[in-house]
Amino acid sequence: MHASLIQIAVEDGESVESRRRRVAALVREQAGADLVVLPELWTTGAFAYEEFGNEAEPLEGPTYEVMAKAASDAGVWLHAGSIPERAPSESGSAPGSGPLYNTSLVFTPSGDLAAAYRKIHRFGFDKGEAVLMSAGHDLVTVRLPETTLGVATCYDLRFPELFRGLVDAGAETLVIPAGWPERRRAHWTLLARARAVENQAFVLACGTAGTHARVPQAGHSIVVDPWGEVLAEAGPGEEVLTVDFDPAKVATTREAFPALKDRVLGLEPPRRAL
Repeated sequence: MHASLIQIAVEDGESVESRRRRVAALVREQAGADLVVLPELWTTGAFAYEEFGNEAEPLEGPTYEVMAKAASDAGVWLHAGSIPERAPSESGSAPGSGPLYNTSLVFTPSGDLAAAYRKIHRFGFDKGEAVLMSAGHDLVTVRLPETTLGVATCYDLRFPELFRGLVDAGAETLVIPAGWPERRRAHWTLLARARAVENQAFVLACGTAGTHARVPQAGHSIVVDPWGEVLAEAGPGEEVLTVDFDPAKVATTREAFPALKDRVLGLEPPRRAL
């Protein structure tokens, strides 16, 4: 497979509409790739909390429309990163009062929506995303001709049980868009490699560059193979990271070193302590 991870620089001076057009053009330039991946919340910036409500859009809103067209024009599978989604309001509620989600969109090469994933683990503890957005609940996998994607987002990377669930659902390639801060970049690389090794899967982790609401971003998007070897890594600025990888390596790795077969915990109810 040929994959392109587009490490978008999100800067405060660029409008969301302008960034949508620019990113769509970058996606179209990846024609010939099998899979293109964008970062988390690249329309607003993952740390621009005050903009989440202002820039929130319905699932099939402006970003959906622009990215669906870009995927179709390029003829690629597109993980379009995530958007601040405004879910429909409950009956009787004021328009535009529905809950917010950090929602990822995956499109087929014909521009159809293959999957939407609402981020399960929200970052911020008692502020920011953790209080402004609602949590998703469903694990999401997407079957491509060459591999099955397991979809996660940014802070999810710190929770290995989510990825175990994705592997149990058939995931072979774990795709993780993020808006990861520079001050914790060492964790970004460490956790991406750990998720690859423990799940014997490819990891494609695409982050943002630039500065979100005065928070410098890590960049350094990374592709890791099932043995934990780094196949490609970006620098700190905006760039397109391209890599060729063989999805069949997942099966051969799991056969040669069948650690997943030795799992004990999590596969059956825990025994009561005596």
